[in-house]
Amino acid sequence: MPPAGGFETLRYKRNLPTRGPSAYAILAGVTASVLYGCYVVAKARIEQKELEREKAWSRIYLTPLLMAEADRDTYRRQQIANAREAAIMSKVPGWSVRSVQLLRRPTC
Repeated sequence: MPPAGGFETLRYKRNLPTRGPSAYAILAGVTASVLYGCYVVAKARIEQKELEREKAWSRIYLTPLLMAEADRDTYRRQQIANAREAAIMSKVPGWSVRSVQLLRRPTC
C-alpha cells in the first residue's frame, strides 16, 4: 500500500541552462550582416559603373590622338617605302615613284 501522504514526486523534467544567444538574436545578427553585405555590394557596383564611365570617356577623348599617331606612322612608313622603291627602281628608265600605286583601286 502507498505510504500516507502519497509517494514523493518524481523529477522527470530536464533543467538545462539556456546557452548562447536566442533565436531572435541570431536572426537579428544574420539580417544585419546580410544588409551590410548588400550595402557594400551596392557601393562597389556604383564605383564600378563610375570607373567604366570614366574609361569610356577617356577612350572617346584619346581617339583623335591615337588616330593622328597612326596617321603619322602610316605616313612615315610610306615615305620609307617610296625611298626604297626609288632606290630599287633607279635604273629603270621612265619609272617614277608611286606611278603604279596611283592606278590601283582605293581600299576604303
